[in-house]
Amino acid sequence: MIHQATERLQKVIAARGIASRRKAEEYIRSGRVRVNGKVVTELGVKVSAKDKIEIDGNTIGQAESFVYILLYKPVKVVTTSSDPQGRTTVHDFLSGVETRVYSVGRLDYDTSGLLLLTNDGEMANRLMHPSYGVEKTYHALVAGDVLMESVTQLRRGIVLEGKKTSPAKVKVLGKNASSTKLEISIHEGRNRQVRKMLEQIGHPCLKLTRIRYGPLNLRGLRPGEWRYLTTIEVEKLQAITYDQNH
Repeated sequence: MIHQATERLQKVIAARGIASRRKAEEYIRSGRVRVNGKVVTELGVKVSAKDKIEIDGNTIGQAESFVYILLYKPVKVVTTSSDPQGRTTVHDFLSGVETRVYSVGRLDYDTSGLLLLTNDGEMANRLMHPSYGVEKTYHALVAGDVLMESVTQLRRGIVLEGKKTSPAKVKVLGKNASSTKLEISIHEGRNRQVRKMLEQIGHPCLKLTRIRYGPLNLRGLRPGEWRYLTTIEVEKLQAITYDQNH
């Protein structure tokens, strides 16, 4: 017997950090999931917290109280939880957030933009691991007139500290007499990578903002503002980190 329904089975499996919802649906269809000892193969089944759920004979635990926050980090802010120099940290903006969260990767002091913070350590580690290739997109205002030859260099990869970067996606968004605005997408996470790439081609970065991280964007937020991720956004991150053969 299944207790009073609250959530669809595949959503509960995803919420407990076992797999993305899509992968959970595959588990159900293939007969790998039992609820209270009975194999369930229908996607419409709903379960409550009282129901015992097993995948391949292993009972899955209760959902963790995971928190996922998207912050529009301003410039002149550090991503650490505290700063010996007394500078403003990203945590100074998270009023009302009682759970201790950690940033997924970093944005340097002079870079603004999208920063993901969570207490879901496993997801954070997967998102930061280079093998998952999570794409990060930046708007960069750089000094000088960036010629197509330099754009091609960025697209092919730049040698930094003896190692070539992976090819970047690059668009020229606009120019004026003294600067060029670029959109750059990379999937690596080396320290200050975008700034170093631009310095290497002779166009130092004047302003840098991360506008996207994987499926997430800054829409509706101003610097210093934050919000919790939606269920759909969390599921998209789970799909990135659980649907690959790692």
